[in-house]
Amino acid sequence: MKKTKLTYSGIPCRLDVFLTQSGKDFSRSYARRLIEQGHVTVGGELKKASYLLGDGETVELKIPDAGQEQAGFEDLVIFEDKYLLAVCKPAGIAVHPNAPGWETNPSASLIGEPTLVSMIYTARPQMAKGGLERLGLVHRLDRDTSGLMLLAKNTEVQDALKEGFRKRLMEKTYIGGVAGIPELKRGMIDAPIGRASGFKKIKVWEYGREAVTEYTVVEKGRSCSLLEIHPKTGRTNQIRIHMEYIGHSIMGDKLYGGPPAPRMLLHSLRLVFQHPVTGRKTRLEAPLPEDFKSAWKAVKKL
Repeated sequence: MKKTKLTYSGIPCRLDVFLTQSGKDFSRSYARRLIEQGHVTVGGELKKASYLLGDGETVELKIPDAGQEQAGFEDLVIFEDKYLLAVCKPAGIAVHPNAPGWETNPSASLIGEPTLVSMIYTARPQMAKGGLERLGLVHRLDRDTSGLMLLAKNTEVQDALKEGFRKRLMEKTYIGGVAGIPELKRGMIDAPIGRASGFKKIKVWEYGREAVTEYTVVEKGRSCSLLEIHPKTGRTNQIRIHMEYIGHSIMGDKLYGGPPAPRMLLHSLRLVFQHPVTGRKTRLEAPLPEDFKSAWKAVKKL
């Protein structure tokens, strides 16, 4: 828990406004969250965000060290060199907070539930410095998807990796457990994805953006199958949407109608790409975690 004391001087001022102007890079929404969650006291007492500070009053901040509440960040690292690192994100952990402000003030990620961003900020505070955007993130995974993620250590590498994803130079492989068994061992789904007017969720839509996914059946269960999946484009929720579209939803996917499972059976397994500095072909892999293996073992018998 990090503690900071500030003394206010001047004409009466709202507590949340004072925190925003304190030089701590607090956004107004972040300041309010600190106050509402009891991390701010005035003269030792909790106050509302609208409280008017008087000259000479002392404000104390207590910022929790989130990220320690989950498995240590270093335990997630599966590859690292001077330029980038790769982690295996567990299922159930969001990549970043939903609340605004964390990109400009990464310490905002320390309030609320732990995320990958809060774990990075806690374990590698240097990645919040030097103009590195989003703590080096170059792509994202859904909360309930596990697996491989890349982070850059400097802006040049971050730009190069992001460009690699944009230009489809990154060979991505996922493992997914789906409802039913596709008729063909290998297949391709070429169906545009977008958010049609009146619909809350993204879906296959004729006026959406191009989206292509290839898959291969690698194992069959009684009423389900395990696929190796290769998204050729990078649309939001692409794999989940495409598998629902062909009638083989990802198991455990509550948003897109997958059958029940102990966890969502989608895992980012492998990335193959040209290293942005050395130029070497780089192949990184995050083996299937135990919770995925046990979930698949349970559902394939049903």
